[in-house]
Amino acid sequence: QVQLVESGGGLVQAGGSLRLSCAASGRTFSISRMGWFRQAPGKARESVASIIWTDDWTTYADSVKGRFTISRDSANNTMYLQMNSLKAEDTAVYYCAAAFLRTGGYNYWGQGTQVTVSS
Repeated sequence: QVQLVESGGGLVQAGGSLRLSCAASGRTFSISRMGWFRQAPGKARESVASIIWTDDWTTYADSVKGRFTISRDSANNTMYLQMNSLKAEDTAVYYCAAAFLRTGGYNYWGQGTQVTVSS
């Protein structure tokens, strides 16, 4: 089992920044890939960014490219999402997820952290 705990959400004005953290514990050696997702009220959950745990290969949704940066601290089994130039449309619950494989679905999910951007 892998446990994931997000932190760092909050209320910020448009144009501001936040950094989300996702701390992984348990069988972290089994993780190959981690990612951030978000879900806004009334909308489907969407992928925001992902990172391959072994080589730092990253992917981003077009809507966040150039504004968000995903990174990891493998020594502390923690993943981050630096969010800059935040927009009102970034308001959502943000979830982190972990996967055994480099591709496909995710096996473990965190409980989510709320990000609210006021315009």
